[in-house]
Amino acid sequence: MHHGEDLGRWVKAQRLGWEKLTTVQQWMCEQVLGIEPATEDEKPPPRHTQADKWAMNYEAAKQFYEREGHLQVPRKHVERIVGADHEEREHKLGAWIGNQRSRAATLSPERVEQLSVIGMRWT
Repeated sequence: MHHGEDLGRWVKAQRLGWEKLTTVQQWMCEQVLGIEPATEDEKPPPRHTQADKWAMNYEAAKQFYEREGHLQVPRKHVERIVGADHEEREHKLGAWIGNQRSRAATLSPERVEQLSVIGMRWT
């Protein structure tokens, strides 16, 4: 902390947001302050969009349907799937299915169709 400013946080922000700095700012950070851009290993993983999250939950629902033959998922059921990045993730599938049923009127026709194809009962 220096004059009420958290310099460590500021340096981290400059390193992680390197691409957003102007060429002059990058030069000053490197040459004057000795700050370098963050490496790929230091950068946080990209955030998933709502569409990405829906797609991952849909994949979990498909996997459950293929294994069980229905989508009568218990509310507390957690489904584990392996994503495209080969990471295993847990999805609170029971809660998600219940939420899709309660939001049926506001879901896009494409999403309603996707879920219907894999056995979603809407009532």
